[in-house]
Amino acid sequence: KRSFCTSHAANNNSSTIAFFSLLDRRRAPRISGFEFWRMVFFRSVAAFSRLRSRVGQQSSLGSSVRWIQMQSSTDVDLKSQLQELIPEQQDRLKKLKSEHGKVQLGNITVDMVIGGMRGMTGLLWETSLLDPEEGIRFRGLSIPECQKVLPVAQSGGEPLPEGLLWLLLTGKVPSKEQVEALSKDLANRAAVPDYVYNAIDSLPSTAHPMTQFASGVMALQVQSEFQKAYENGIHKSKFWEPTYEDCLNLIARVPVVAAYVYRRMYKNGDSIPSDKSLDYGANFSHMLGFDDAKMKELMRLYITIHSDHEGGNVSAHTGHLVGSALSDPYLSFAAALNGLAGPLHGLANQEVLLWIKSVVEECGENISKDQLKEYVWKTLNSGKVVPGYGHGVLRKTDPRYVCQREFALKHLPDDPLFQLVSKLYEVVPPVLTELGKVKNPWPNVDAHSGVLLNHYGLTEARYYTVLFGVSRSLGICSQLIWDRALGLALERPKSVTMDWLEAYCEKAKASSP
Repeated sequence: KRSFCTSHAANNNSSTIAFFSLLDRRRAPRISGFEFWRMVFFRSVAAFSRLRSRVGQQSSLGSSVRWIQMQSSTDVDLKSQLQELIPEQQDRLKKLKSEHGKVQLGNITVDMVIGGMRGMTGLLWETSLLDPEEGIRFRGLSIPECQKVLPVAQSGGEPLPEGLLWLLLTGKVPSKEQVEALSKDLANRAAVPDYVYNAIDSLPSTAHPMTQFASGVMALQVQSEFQKAYENGIHKSKFWEPTYEDCLNLIARVPVVAAYVYRRMYKNGDSIPSDKSLDYGANFSHMLGFDDAKMKELMRLYITIHSDHEGGNVSAHTGHLVGSALSDPYLSFAAALNGLAGPLHGLANQEVLLWIKSVVEECGENISKDQLKEYVWKTLNSGKVVPGYGHGVLRKTDPRYVCQREFALKHLPDDPLFQLVSKLYEVVPPVLTELGKVKNPWPNVDAHSGVLLNHYGLTEARYYTVLFGVSRSLGICSQLIWDRALGLALERPKSVTMDWLEAYCEKAKASSP
């Protein structure tokens, strides 16, 4: 096994990956052999010096420096990888609790209690971490770094979602062989029983796609391995094993269910069977009815970047909360989907495209920036929000927006709706800043995804949240496996009344000097 050191600091990762990129002569500038190796030497010394300096500066946080391992091609069994990792992480958690269990992580204010617990640290979520300034990191790797190191289907293409799933579960960057093995495993797990389709068919075809999708996931629960094992008295130290089986089965089957819902609603029920020769993202695109190579690339990117966004968002938190009651992964994920269906969470990606199309209908595709600014103010003055802008945690442009923009610049630069999205990027943030009520005026992931999907023919905006749900299965299920492996407790925070808050605040005011 080869390995390179990485920390949660962006510069550490960037320096290390840049160094290994330099060793690839195919990407190096045309210079003499002597100059090339001299450059390698000084770059490596500089990179090591920066890393050593940061580690020295953060000696008290030495355990935050991790080793991301580049796997050998011979070890392709994901479950065996977890069996090796779990005892080490269990010991790590025990040590953390015994040595630092009483350390305070911050103060809780009244604003936090009545404001949706914003800014309150209260969850353990291993698979990803969201920084307000730099965005999401999957096991320490940013989205651009994942695009560099995760296996791809074609040279220069987007990461395979199976590679990200391996990374989320193990903290290790997989080899191409490992990703191919995982892809085959998922394909072999993807059979969906007829009663699942019957459950969906019992609903009106006009029911919202998320209603049909969540109902299908609930029907899948009949085959829960965790439920069977729990009823048979499995020891709690083994909870993670049937959870693993449920989660891998669930991840494998949700694209099939989601595609069935799409074809039922929009293509006269003419479903398309799975193609086991395709990877996860490409096969999902195929089952939906889109076999364009660029659409398959978009689906790989879409699933990867929507997979996880730490644990505090509604869908992730819901999945964790329900799972903490030892509800099986199907019940937990179905609950998460119901949270995702809310207008303030996953439904926003539907709202963005509908709003953009309303701009075009009223003002035309060639709208000027001044006209667009006027339309934005019209939206805000009517008591509505500009969908796709702002975020509960982020305070800069969402990196997920940025990578979608880069995809558009590469593949569809002349698309009229993409050009409109680009104008919005210039117009909306200054308007929201002038408004003065928005902490983050920058675009989030939803501001761009609909335009890309629309370009390749997936124009049904009401369905977009289902795509989000399929993607989010990777992150929620990965964390559910670790929840059971680490034996995390039933979630039970304390709630209070307004009477209690008023009395507490009056007492605190009276006792202050």
